[in-house]
Amino acid sequence: MSNSANSPSKAQIKARQKVTHTFMAVLLGLSADASLICNEVLAKAGKASQTRIDRPDAVPKVDSAMKNSREGIAHLLNRTTYGMRPGDIERVQALGVEQYLKEQLSPESIPLPSGVAQVAQVPALTETPLSLFLNYGKPALKALSQGGGKTPEEKKALGKVVRETYGKLYQDAATAHLTRAVDSPRQLQELMTDFWFNHFNVSSDKGLDHIWTGQYEESAIRPYALGRFRDLLGATAHHAAMLFYLDNWQNTSAAYRPVLNNPKAKSRFKGINENYARELMELHTLGVDGGYTQKDVQELARVLTGLGLQPGGGAGLAMRNVMQRRQAAGQLAQMQTNSNAMQPFSRRPRQRGIRNYGEAASASTIPGNPKTGSFFDMRRHDTGTKVVVGHTIQGSGEREIEEALDILARHPSTARHISYKLAQYFVADKPPDSLVQKMAATFTRTDGQIAEVLTTMFDSDEFWSNTNRNNKFKSPHRYVISSLRATDATIDNVLPLLAFLKQAGQPLYKCLTPDGYKNTKEAWLNPDSLINRLNFATALGANRLPGIRVSASQNGDVTDSLSTISEKTVSAIEQAQPQLRQSLVLGSPEFMMY
Repeated sequence: MSNSANSPSKAQIKARQKVTHTFMAVLLGLSADASLICNEVLAKAGKASQTRIDRPDAVPKVDSAMKNSREGIAHLLNRTTYGMRPGDIERVQALGVEQYLKEQLSPESIPLPSGVAQVAQVPALTETPLSLFLNYGKPALKALSQGGGKTPEEKKALGKVVRETYGKLYQDAATAHLTRAVDSPRQLQELMTDFWFNHFNVSSDKGLDHIWTGQYEESAIRPYALGRFRDLLGATAHHAAMLFYLDNWQNTSAAYRPVLNNPKAKSRFKGINENYARELMELHTLGVDGGYTQKDVQELARVLTGLGLQPGGGAGLAMRNVMQRRQAAGQLAQMQTNSNAMQPFSRRPRQRGIRNYGEAASASTIPGNPKTGSFFDMRRHDTGTKVVVGHTIQGSGEREIEEALDILARHPSTARHISYKLAQYFVADKPPDSLVQKMAATFTRTDGQIAEVLTTMFDSDEFWSNTNRNNKFKSPHRYVISSLRATDATIDNVLPLLAFLKQAGQPLYKCLTPDGYKNTKEAWLNPDSLINRLNFATALGANRLPGIRVSASQNGDVTDSLSTISEKTVSAIEQAQPQLRQSLVLGSPEFMMY
Protein backbone atom coordinates (compact mmCIF):
# COMPACT_ATOMS: atom_id res chain seq x y z
CA MET A 1 0.00 0.00 0.00
CA SER A 2 1.28 3.44 -0.89
CA ASN A 3 1.91 5.84 1.98
CA SER A 4 2.23 8.90 -0.24
CA ALA A 5 -0.53 10.60 1.68
CA ASN A 6 1.72 10.74 4.70
CA SER A 7 4.82 11.81 2.79
CA PRO A 8 5.86 15.46 2.87
CA SER A 9 5.08 17.48 -0.23
CA LYS A 10 7.76 19.17 -2.30
CA ALA A 11 6.69 22.48 -0.81
CA GLN A 12 7.06 21.10 2.72
CA ILE A 13 10.48 19.67 1.94
CA LYS A 14 11.54 22.98 0.44
CA ALA A 15 10.26 24.82 3.52
CA ARG A 16 12.25 22.52 5.80
CA GLN A 17 15.35 23.08 3.72
CA LYS A 18 14.80 26.82 3.88
CA VAL A 19 14.52 26.86 7.67
CA THR A 20 17.62 24.70 7.90
CA HIS A 21 19.56 27.11 5.72
CA THR A 22 18.23 30.10 7.63
CA PHE A 23 19.05 28.39 10.88
CA MET A 24 22.59 27.66 9.81
CA ALA A 25 23.08 31.24 8.71
CA VAL A 26 21.94 32.57 12.06
CA LEU A 27 23.67 29.92 14.13
CA LEU A 28 26.97 29.58 12.33
CA GLY A 29 27.20 32.95 10.64
CA LEU A 30 28.04 34.79 13.83
CA SER A 31 31.62 33.59 13.66
CA ALA A 32 33.87 31.46 11.54
CA ASP A 33 35.34 30.00 14.73
CA ALA A 34 32.89 27.65 16.45
CA SER A 35 34.45 28.38 19.84
CA LEU A 36 33.35 32.03 19.46
CA ILE A 37 29.89 31.34 18.09
CA CYS A 38 28.16 32.85 21.11
CA ASN A 39 30.26 36.01 21.28
CA GLU A 40 27.40 38.23 20.18
CA VAL A 41 25.26 37.07 23.08
CA LEU A 42 28.17 37.17 25.51
CA ALA A 43 28.94 40.73 24.46
CA LYS A 44 25.39 41.74 25.36
CA ALA A 45 25.95 40.14 28.75
CA GLY A 46 29.14 42.08 29.32
CA LYS A 47 31.53 39.48 27.89
CA ALA A 48 30.85 37.45 30.99
CA SER A 49 32.60 34.29 29.94
CA GLN A 50 35.87 36.17 29.52
CA THR A 51 35.77 37.94 32.89
CA ARG A 52 36.61 36.74 36.36
CA ILE A 53 36.09 38.87 39.42
CA ASP A 54 38.25 37.96 42.40
CA ARG A 55 37.87 41.06 44.60
CA PRO A 56 34.66 41.42 46.64
CA ASP A 57 34.68 45.20 46.21
CA ALA A 58 34.66 44.76 42.41
CA VAL A 59 31.12 43.33 42.49
CA PRO A 60 28.35 45.94 42.22
CA LYS A 61 25.68 45.85 44.90
CA VAL A 62 22.30 44.55 43.80
CA ASP A 63 19.09 45.85 45.36
CA SER A 64 15.73 44.15 45.82
CA ALA A 65 14.10 46.11 43.01
CA MET A 66 16.59 44.80 40.49
CA LYS A 67 16.18 41.22 41.71
CA ASN A 68 12.41 41.48 41.34
CA SER A 69 12.54 43.14 37.92
CA ARG A 70 11.56 41.13 34.87
CA GLU A 71 15.21 40.83 33.84
CA GLY A 72 16.26 39.76 37.33
CA ILE A 73 13.54 37.12 37.55
CA ALA A 74 14.45 35.80 34.11
CA HIS A 75 18.04 35.38 35.29
CA LEU A 76 16.93 33.65 38.48
CA LEU A 77 14.67 31.26 36.57
CA ASN A 78 17.43 30.48 34.10
CA ARG A 79 19.65 29.34 36.97
CA THR A 80 17.15 27.65 39.30
CA THR A 81 15.14 25.76 36.68
CA TYR A 82 15.89 23.76 33.57
CA GLY A 83 14.50 26.67 31.59
CA MET A 84 11.58 29.06 31.66
CA ARG A 85 8.10 27.96 30.70
CA PRO A 86 5.45 30.32 29.37
CA GLY A 87 4.11 32.36 32.30
CA ASP A 88 6.93 31.56 34.73
CA ILE A 89 8.13 35.15 35.03
CA GLU A 90 4.65 36.39 35.89
CA ARG A 91 4.23 33.66 38.52
CA VAL A 92 7.47 34.61 40.27
CA GLN A 93 6.58 38.31 40.04
CA ALA A 94 3.34 37.58 41.88
CA LEU A 95 5.09 35.40 44.45
CA GLY A 96 8.22 37.49 44.96
CA VAL A 97 11.81 36.34 44.56
CA GLU A 98 12.34 35.71 48.28
CA GLN A 99 9.28 33.49 48.64
CA TYR A 100 10.06 31.68 45.38
CA LEU A 101 13.55 30.76 46.61
CA LYS A 102 12.21 29.74 50.01
CA GLU A 103 9.82 27.29 48.37
CA GLN A 104 12.42 25.90 45.97
CA LEU A 105 14.86 25.30 48.82
CA SER A 106 12.11 23.37 50.66
CA PRO A 107 10.77 21.22 47.82
CA GLU A 108 8.47 19.18 50.05
CA SER A 109 6.39 22.37 50.45
CA ILE A 110 5.52 22.32 46.73
CA PRO A 111 2.73 19.91 45.72
CA LEU A 112 3.55 17.56 42.85
CA PRO A 113 1.18 17.03 39.92
CA SER A 114 -0.17 13.48 39.96
CA GLY A 115 1.57 12.58 36.72
CA VAL A 116 4.97 13.62 38.07
CA ALA A 117 4.45 11.67 41.28
CA GLN A 118 3.22 8.55 39.51
CA VAL A 119 6.07 8.35 37.02
CA ALA A 120 8.44 7.39 39.85
CA GLN A 121 6.33 4.42 40.96
CA VAL A 122 8.26 1.86 38.96
CA PRO A 123 10.42 -1.06 40.16
CA ALA A 124 13.59 0.55 38.79
CA LEU A 125 13.20 3.23 41.46
CA THR A 126 11.16 1.65 44.24
CA GLU A 127 12.73 -1.81 44.70
CA THR A 128 15.88 -2.38 46.75
CA PRO A 129 19.18 -3.22 45.05
CA LEU A 130 18.96 -6.84 46.18
CA SER A 131 15.34 -7.13 45.08
CA LEU A 132 16.24 -5.68 41.69
CA PHE A 133 18.95 -8.28 41.32
CA LEU A 134 16.74 -11.19 42.38
CA ASN A 135 13.82 -10.07 40.20
CA TYR A 136 15.67 -8.78 37.14
CA GLY A 137 19.38 -9.49 37.27
CA LYS A 138 19.02 -13.15 38.16
CA PRO A 139 16.53 -13.93 35.35
CA ALA A 140 18.87 -12.26 32.89
CA LEU A 141 21.80 -14.30 34.17
CA LYS A 142 19.63 -17.39 34.04
CA ALA A 143 18.94 -16.74 30.38
CA LEU A 144 22.66 -16.36 29.73
CA SER A 145 23.45 -19.54 31.67
CA GLN A 146 21.12 -21.47 29.38
CA GLY A 147 23.04 -20.39 26.31
CA GLY A 148 25.30 -23.44 26.21
CA GLY A 149 24.39 -25.93 23.52
CA LYS A 150 21.76 -23.66 21.98
CA THR A 151 21.42 -22.90 18.31
CA PRO A 152 22.44 -19.42 17.09
CA GLU A 153 18.77 -18.50 16.82
CA GLU A 154 18.08 -19.62 20.38
CA LYS A 155 21.11 -17.74 21.70
CA LYS A 156 19.92 -14.65 19.86
CA ALA A 157 16.51 -14.98 21.51
CA LEU A 158 18.14 -15.33 24.94
CA GLY A 159 20.23 -12.24 24.27
CA LYS A 160 17.04 -10.37 23.45
CA VAL A 161 15.58 -11.39 26.82
CA VAL A 162 18.60 -9.95 28.60
CA ARG A 163 18.54 -6.70 26.62
CA GLU A 164 14.82 -6.24 27.19
CA THR A 165 15.17 -6.93 30.91
CA TYR A 166 17.93 -4.38 31.40
CA GLY A 167 16.43 -2.00 28.85
CA LYS A 168 13.09 -1.87 30.64
CA LEU A 169 14.72 -0.80 33.90
CA TYR A 170 16.84 1.82 32.15
CA GLN A 171 13.92 3.25 30.18
CA ASP A 172 11.69 3.47 33.26
CA ALA A 173 14.41 5.28 35.21
CA ALA A 174 15.07 7.61 32.28
CA THR A 175 11.36 8.34 31.87
CA ALA A 176 11.08 9.32 35.52
CA HIS A 177 14.21 11.47 35.33
CA LEU A 178 13.19 13.37 32.20
CA THR A 179 9.52 13.74 33.14
CA ARG A 180 10.43 15.23 36.50
CA ALA A 181 13.02 17.52 34.93
CA VAL A 182 10.46 18.87 32.47
CA ASP A 183 7.26 18.93 34.52
CA SER A 184 8.11 19.02 38.22
CA PRO A 185 7.49 22.37 39.93
CA ARG A 186 10.35 21.43 42.29
CA GLN A 187 12.86 22.56 39.72
CA LEU A 188 15.75 23.32 42.07
CA GLN A 189 15.49 19.82 43.52
CA GLU A 190 15.68 18.40 40.00
CA LEU A 191 18.77 20.46 39.18
CA MET A 192 20.46 19.48 42.42
CA THR A 193 19.62 15.80 41.94
CA ASP A 194 21.29 15.95 38.55
CA PHE A 195 24.23 17.93 39.93
CA TRP A 196 24.90 15.42 42.70
CA PHE A 197 24.41 12.38 40.49
CA ASN A 198 27.05 13.81 38.20
CA HIS A 199 29.28 14.57 41.19
CA PHE A 200 28.89 11.04 42.58
CA ASN A 201 28.75 9.49 39.14
CA VAL A 202 28.12 5.84 38.37
CA SER A 203 27.57 4.41 34.89
CA SER A 204 24.70 2.13 33.92
CA ASP A 205 26.97 0.70 31.25
CA LYS A 206 29.06 -1.12 33.85
CA GLY A 207 27.84 -4.59 34.77
CA LEU A 208 25.26 -4.73 37.53
CA ASP A 209 24.83 -0.97 37.49
CA HIS A 210 22.53 -1.69 34.54
CA ILE A 211 19.87 -2.53 37.10
CA TRP A 212 20.90 -0.27 39.97
CA THR A 213 21.49 3.20 38.52
CA GLY A 214 17.91 4.47 38.71
CA GLN A 215 17.50 3.19 42.26
CA TYR A 216 20.82 4.80 43.18
CA GLU A 217 19.63 8.22 42.01
CA GLU A 218 16.28 7.75 43.73
CA SER A 219 17.48 6.53 47.13
CA ALA A 220 21.06 7.76 47.53
CA ILE A 221 20.92 11.14 45.74
CA ARG A 222 17.43 12.65 45.57
CA PRO A 223 16.51 12.55 49.29
CA TYR A 224 19.73 14.36 50.25
CA ALA A 225 20.12 16.78 47.33
CA LEU A 226 19.29 19.82 49.48
CA GLY A 227 20.18 18.36 52.85
CA ARG A 228 23.46 17.78 54.67
CA PHE A 229 26.48 16.88 52.57
CA ARG A 230 27.67 14.26 55.07
CA ASP A 231 24.38 12.38 54.74
CA LEU A 232 24.66 12.46 50.96
CA LEU A 233 28.26 11.28 51.12
CA GLY A 234 27.30 8.37 53.37
CA ALA A 235 24.34 7.35 51.22
CA THR A 236 26.46 7.14 48.09
CA ALA A 237 29.36 5.42 49.87
CA HIS A 238 27.15 2.57 51.06
CA HIS A 239 25.09 2.05 47.90
CA ALA A 240 25.62 -1.08 45.84
CA ALA A 241 25.85 0.94 42.62
CA MET A 242 28.85 2.93 43.87
CA LEU A 243 30.53 -0.05 45.52
CA PHE A 244 30.28 -1.98 42.26
CA TYR A 245 31.15 0.92 39.94
CA LEU A 246 34.39 1.82 41.73
CA ASP A 247 35.23 -1.78 42.66
CA ASN A 248 35.16 -1.42 46.43
CA TRP A 249 33.22 -4.69 46.65
CA GLN A 250 36.57 -6.32 45.82
CA ASN A 251 38.61 -4.21 48.26
CA THR A 252 40.06 -6.73 50.71
CA SER A 253 42.73 -6.84 53.38
CA ALA A 254 46.01 -8.26 52.14
CA ALA A 255 45.87 -10.69 55.07
CA TYR A 256 42.56 -12.21 53.98
CA ARG A 257 42.57 -15.92 53.16
CA PRO A 258 39.53 -17.74 51.74
CA VAL A 259 38.22 -20.70 53.70
CA LEU A 260 38.69 -22.92 50.68
CA ASN A 261 41.74 -22.79 48.46
CA ASN A 262 39.74 -21.71 45.42
CA PRO A 263 41.55 -19.82 42.61
CA LYS A 264 38.40 -17.89 41.64
CA ALA A 265 37.94 -16.57 45.17
CA LYS A 266 41.58 -15.57 45.32
CA SER A 267 41.35 -13.68 42.05
CA ARG A 268 38.17 -11.87 43.11
CA PHE A 269 39.46 -10.77 46.52
CA LYS A 270 43.16 -10.47 45.86
CA GLY A 271 43.91 -7.51 48.11
CA ILE A 272 43.61 -3.75 48.38
CA ASN A 273 41.70 -1.95 45.63
CA GLU A 274 42.26 1.83 45.74
CA ASN A 275 39.76 2.89 43.07
CA TYR A 276 36.98 4.12 45.33
CA ALA A 277 39.31 5.58 47.95
CA ARG A 278 41.06 7.67 45.30
CA GLU A 279 37.87 9.05 43.76
CA LEU A 280 36.33 9.59 47.18
CA MET A 281 39.13 12.05 47.90
CA GLU A 282 39.83 13.50 44.46
CA LEU A 283 36.29 13.88 43.16
CA HIS A 284 33.76 13.50 45.96
CA THR A 285 35.34 15.48 48.81
CA LEU A 286 38.78 17.13 48.96
CA GLY A 287 39.36 17.83 45.26
CA VAL A 288 42.47 17.14 43.21
CA ASP A 289 44.36 19.94 45.00
CA GLY A 290 42.89 19.14 48.40
CA GLY A 291 46.15 18.39 50.17
CA TYR A 292 46.06 14.60 50.31
CA THR A 293 48.84 12.23 49.24
CA GLN A 294 49.05 8.79 47.67
CA LYS A 295 49.70 7.46 51.17
CA ASP A 296 46.36 8.93 52.26
CA VAL A 297 44.66 7.10 49.40
CA GLN A 298 46.26 3.84 50.48
CA GLU A 299 45.25 4.36 54.11
CA LEU A 300 41.67 5.24 53.17
CA ALA A 301 41.50 2.14 50.99
CA ARG A 302 42.46 0.09 54.05
CA VAL A 303 39.65 1.74 56.00
CA LEU A 304 37.19 0.75 53.27
CA THR A 305 38.19 -2.92 53.09
CA GLY A 306 35.31 -5.33 53.59
CA LEU A 307 32.58 -2.89 52.49
CA GLY A 308 30.89 -4.68 49.62
CA LEU A 309 27.64 -6.06 48.29
CA GLN A 310 24.88 -7.88 50.11
CA PRO A 311 25.29 -11.64 49.82
CA GLY A 312 23.04 -12.67 46.98
CA GLY A 313 23.18 -9.22 45.41
CA GLY A 314 25.19 -9.90 42.30
CA ALA A 315 28.82 -10.42 43.24
CA GLY A 316 27.52 -12.04 46.41
CA LEU A 317 26.17 -14.96 44.41
CA ALA A 318 29.25 -16.76 45.61
CA MET A 319 27.57 -16.92 49.02
CA ARG A 320 25.01 -19.40 47.73
CA ASN A 321 26.54 -22.60 49.04
CA VAL A 322 27.52 -21.04 52.38
CA MET A 323 24.03 -19.59 52.87
CA GLN A 324 22.38 -22.94 52.16
CA ARG A 325 24.59 -24.79 54.61
CA ARG A 326 24.03 -22.22 57.35
CA GLN A 327 20.30 -22.07 56.84
CA ALA A 328 20.14 -25.84 57.16
CA ALA A 329 22.07 -25.56 60.41
CA GLY A 330 19.66 -22.96 61.76
CA GLN A 331 22.30 -20.24 61.85
CA LEU A 332 20.70 -17.69 59.54
CA ALA A 333 19.13 -15.65 62.35
CA GLN A 334 22.51 -15.35 64.03
CA MET A 335 24.08 -14.10 60.80
CA GLN A 336 21.50 -11.32 60.57
CA THR A 337 22.41 -9.94 63.98
CA ASN A 338 26.14 -10.51 63.83
CA SER A 339 27.82 -9.78 60.51
CA ASN A 340 31.11 -11.00 61.97
CA ALA A 341 29.62 -14.51 62.20
CA MET A 342 29.49 -14.65 58.41
CA GLN A 343 32.26 -16.87 57.14
CA PRO A 344 34.07 -15.47 54.10
CA PHE A 345 32.88 -16.98 50.89
CA SER A 346 35.37 -18.54 48.57
CA ARG A 347 33.50 -20.48 45.95
CA ARG A 348 31.63 -19.05 43.00
CA PRO A 349 28.64 -21.21 42.10
CA ARG A 350 28.51 -22.94 38.80
CA GLN A 351 26.26 -21.30 36.24
CA ARG A 352 23.54 -23.88 36.84
CA GLY A 353 23.41 -22.76 40.48
CA ILE A 354 22.69 -19.11 39.71
CA ARG A 355 19.07 -19.73 38.87
CA ASN A 356 18.57 -21.55 42.19
CA TYR A 357 19.90 -18.72 44.34
CA GLY A 358 17.16 -17.09 46.37
CA GLU A 359 15.30 -20.34 46.92
CA ALA A 360 17.48 -21.00 49.96
CA ALA A 361 16.88 -17.59 51.48
CA SER A 362 14.54 -14.72 50.65
CA ALA A 363 15.69 -11.12 50.32
CA SER A 364 14.36 -10.42 53.82
CA THR A 365 16.66 -13.02 55.40
CA ILE A 366 19.89 -12.02 53.68
CA PRO A 367 22.31 -10.06 55.89
CA GLY A 368 23.40 -6.54 55.15
CA ASN A 369 21.60 -3.25 54.52
CA PRO A 370 18.54 -3.91 52.34
CA LYS A 371 18.07 -0.22 51.55
CA THR A 372 21.54 0.23 50.06
CA GLY A 373 22.44 -3.31 49.02
CA SER A 374 25.70 -3.14 50.97
CA PHE A 375 27.26 -5.57 53.42
CA PHE A 376 30.29 -5.17 55.67
CA ASP A 377 32.38 -8.34 55.84
CA MET A 378 34.67 -8.10 58.86
CA ARG A 379 36.66 -11.10 57.65
CA ARG A 380 37.92 -9.08 54.69
CA HIS A 381 38.59 -5.92 56.69
CA ASP A 382 42.04 -4.61 57.57
CA THR A 383 41.86 -4.15 61.35
CA GLY A 384 45.11 -2.23 61.74
CA THR A 385 45.50 1.45 62.67
CA LYS A 386 45.33 3.95 59.78
CA VAL A 387 46.24 7.61 59.35
CA VAL A 388 44.05 9.56 56.88
CA VAL A 389 44.90 13.22 56.13
CA GLY A 390 46.57 13.56 59.51
CA HIS A 391 43.86 11.82 61.54
CA THR A 392 44.56 8.53 63.28
CA ILE A 393 41.80 5.94 62.90
CA GLN A 394 41.97 2.98 65.25
CA GLY A 395 40.96 -0.43 63.95
CA SER A 396 37.31 -0.83 64.94
CA GLY A 397 35.62 -2.40 61.95
CA GLU A 398 32.72 -0.72 60.21
CA ARG A 399 32.88 2.33 62.48
CA GLU A 400 36.18 3.28 60.82
CA ILE A 401 34.32 4.00 57.60
CA GLU A 402 31.96 6.47 59.29
CA GLU A 403 34.88 8.13 61.05
CA ALA A 404 36.74 8.56 57.76
CA LEU A 405 33.65 9.99 56.05
CA ASP A 406 33.23 12.45 58.93
CA ILE A 407 36.84 13.59 58.53
CA LEU A 408 36.53 14.07 54.78
CA ALA A 409 33.13 15.80 54.91
CA ARG A 410 34.37 18.37 57.44
CA HIS A 411 37.75 19.03 55.83
CA PRO A 412 38.31 22.67 54.69
CA SER A 413 39.32 21.45 51.23
CA THR A 414 35.94 19.74 50.87
CA ALA A 415 34.12 22.96 51.74
CA ARG A 416 36.00 24.81 49.02
CA HIS A 417 35.81 22.02 46.43
CA ILE A 418 32.05 21.60 46.76
CA SER A 419 31.46 25.36 46.85
CA TYR A 420 33.53 25.86 43.70
CA LYS A 421 31.60 23.19 41.83
CA LEU A 422 28.24 24.62 42.91
CA ALA A 423 29.29 28.13 41.90
CA GLN A 424 30.54 26.83 38.57
CA TYR A 425 27.21 25.07 37.99
CA PHE A 426 25.01 28.03 38.94
CA VAL A 427 27.08 31.16 38.31
CA ALA A 428 30.03 30.95 35.90
CA ASP A 429 32.47 28.49 34.36
CA LYS A 430 35.18 30.34 36.28
CA PRO A 431 33.29 31.50 39.38
CA PRO A 432 34.45 34.53 41.37
CA ASP A 433 36.75 33.51 44.19
CA SER A 434 34.99 35.98 46.48
CA LEU A 435 31.78 33.98 46.05
CA VAL A 436 33.47 30.60 46.53
CA GLN A 437 35.00 31.83 49.79
CA LYS A 438 31.63 32.96 51.13
CA MET A 439 29.98 29.68 50.19
CA ALA A 440 32.81 27.64 51.71
CA ALA A 441 32.50 29.61 54.95
CA THR A 442 28.79 28.79 55.09
CA PHE A 443 29.52 25.14 54.31
CA THR A 444 31.90 24.96 57.27
CA ARG A 445 29.68 26.97 59.65
CA THR A 446 26.57 24.86 58.95
CA ASP A 447 28.32 21.47 58.85
CA GLY A 448 27.67 21.14 55.13
CA GLN A 449 24.01 22.14 54.93
CA ILE A 450 23.56 22.35 51.16
CA ALA A 451 20.47 24.58 51.21
CA GLU A 452 22.32 27.11 53.38
CA VAL A 453 25.28 27.14 50.98
CA LEU A 454 22.90 27.76 48.08
CA THR A 455 21.17 30.53 50.02
CA THR A 456 24.52 32.27 50.45
CA MET A 457 25.05 32.00 46.72
CA PHE A 458 21.57 33.24 45.76
CA ASP A 459 21.90 36.18 48.17
CA SER A 460 25.27 37.22 46.78
CA ASP A 461 25.93 40.19 44.52
CA GLU A 462 28.11 37.90 42.39
CA PHE A 463 25.12 35.72 41.51
CA TRP A 464 23.04 38.70 40.38
CA SER A 465 25.85 40.58 38.62
CA ASN A 466 25.33 41.41 34.94
CA THR A 467 28.72 39.82 34.37
CA ASN A 468 27.28 36.44 35.29
CA ARG A 469 24.10 36.55 33.22
CA ASN A 470 23.64 34.53 30.05
CA ASN A 471 27.24 33.39 30.39
CA LYS A 472 26.67 29.64 30.66
CA PHE A 473 26.39 27.37 27.60
CA LYS A 474 23.82 24.60 27.94
CA SER A 475 24.91 21.00 28.02
CA PRO A 476 22.92 18.69 25.69
CA HIS A 477 20.98 17.46 28.72
CA ARG A 478 19.99 20.97 29.77
CA TYR A 479 19.31 22.01 26.19
CA VAL A 480 16.84 19.23 25.46
CA ILE A 481 14.95 19.73 28.73
CA SER A 482 14.82 23.51 28.35
CA SER A 483 13.47 23.05 24.81
CA LEU A 484 10.67 20.85 26.09
CA ARG A 485 9.84 23.32 28.84
CA ALA A 486 9.90 26.35 26.54
CA THR A 487 7.48 24.69 24.13
CA ASP A 488 5.30 23.33 26.96
CA ALA A 489 5.73 19.88 25.44
CA THR A 490 3.99 16.71 26.55
CA ILE A 491 6.09 13.54 26.65
CA ASP A 492 4.70 10.07 26.07
CA ASN A 493 7.92 8.57 24.75
CA VAL A 494 11.45 9.39 25.93
CA LEU A 495 13.27 7.31 23.31
CA PRO A 496 13.78 10.24 20.87
CA LEU A 497 15.22 12.28 23.74
CA LEU A 498 17.58 9.50 24.78
CA ALA A 499 18.67 9.11 21.17
CA PHE A 500 19.48 12.82 20.92
CA LEU A 501 21.44 12.78 24.17
CA LYS A 502 23.44 9.80 22.95
CA GLN A 503 24.17 11.45 19.61
CA ALA A 504 25.11 14.68 21.37
CA GLY A 505 27.66 12.90 23.55
CA GLN A 506 25.78 12.97 26.87
CA PRO A 507 23.80 9.73 27.12
CA LEU A 508 21.75 9.67 30.30
CA TYR A 509 23.34 7.69 33.18
CA LYS A 510 26.14 6.49 30.90
CA CYS A 511 29.21 8.61 31.61
CA LEU A 512 31.91 5.97 31.89
CA THR A 513 34.45 8.05 33.81
CA PRO A 514 33.93 8.78 37.53
CA ASP A 515 34.34 12.55 37.11
CA GLY A 516 30.97 12.79 35.34
CA TYR A 517 29.99 15.10 32.50
CA LYS A 518 31.43 18.61 32.31
CA ASN A 519 29.13 21.62 32.59
CA THR A 520 31.40 24.22 30.98
CA LYS A 521 31.17 25.80 27.55
CA GLU A 522 34.42 24.27 26.31
CA ALA A 523 33.02 20.77 26.78
CA TRP A 524 30.00 21.23 24.52
CA LEU A 525 30.50 24.17 22.15
CA ASN A 526 31.59 22.66 18.83
CA PRO A 527 30.18 22.45 15.27
CA ASP A 528 28.83 18.91 15.64
CA SER A 529 27.00 19.85 18.82
CA LEU A 530 25.37 22.85 17.17
CA ILE A 531 24.24 20.84 14.15
CA ASN A 532 22.74 18.17 16.42
CA ARG A 533 20.81 20.85 18.27
CA LEU A 534 19.64 22.37 15.02
CA ASN A 535 18.27 19.03 13.89
CA PHE A 536 16.58 18.45 17.24
CA ALA A 537 15.03 21.94 17.28
CA THR A 538 13.70 21.47 13.76
CA ALA A 539 12.16 18.09 14.58
CA LEU A 540 10.67 19.24 17.89
CA GLY A 541 9.22 22.45 16.47
CA ALA A 542 7.64 20.52 13.60
CA ASN A 543 6.21 17.87 15.95
CA ARG A 544 8.23 15.15 14.24
CA LEU A 545 9.50 13.44 17.41
CA PRO A 546 7.33 10.34 18.05
CA GLY A 547 5.43 10.57 21.31
CA ILE A 548 6.33 14.22 21.95
CA ARG A 549 4.01 17.14 21.26
CA VAL A 550 4.63 20.88 21.58
CA SER A 551 1.67 23.11 22.32
CA ALA A 552 2.78 26.50 21.00
CA SER A 553 2.65 27.07 17.24
CA GLN A 554 3.94 30.63 17.10
CA ASN A 555 7.15 32.21 18.33
CA GLY A 556 5.59 34.37 21.01
CA ASP A 557 5.44 31.97 23.93
CA VAL A 558 8.86 30.53 23.15
CA THR A 559 10.64 33.87 22.82
CA ASP A 560 9.35 34.63 26.32
CA SER A 561 11.79 31.95 27.49
CA LEU A 562 14.72 34.09 26.35
CA SER A 563 16.12 36.77 28.62
CA THR A 564 17.99 38.40 25.71
CA ILE A 565 17.56 38.23 21.96
CA SER A 566 19.69 39.84 19.25
CA GLU A 567 18.43 41.86 16.29
CA LYS A 568 19.87 39.25 13.94
CA THR A 569 17.82 36.49 15.57
CA VAL A 570 14.69 38.66 15.65
CA SER A 571 15.10 39.39 11.96
CA ALA A 572 15.51 35.70 11.10
CA ILE A 573 12.40 34.80 13.10
CA GLU A 574 10.30 37.55 11.52
CA GLN A 575 11.27 36.45 8.01
CA ALA A 576 10.43 32.79 8.67
CA GLN A 577 7.07 31.17 8.15
CA PRO A 578 5.00 31.16 11.38
CA GLN A 579 5.14 27.38 11.76
CA LEU A 580 8.93 27.48 11.60
CA ARG A 581 9.57 30.27 14.08
CA GLN A 582 9.49 28.00 17.10
CA SER A 583 12.37 25.95 15.75
CA LEU A 584 14.36 29.08 15.00
CA VAL A 585 14.05 30.25 18.59
CA LEU A 586 15.15 26.85 19.93
CA GLY A 587 18.16 26.87 17.62
CA SER A 588 19.16 30.46 18.24
CA PRO A 589 22.45 31.35 19.96
CA GLU A 590 20.48 33.02 22.75
CA PHE A 591 18.58 29.83 23.57
CA MET A 592 21.87 27.93 23.83
CA MET A 593 22.86 30.22 26.72
CA TYR A 594 21.42 30.69 30.18
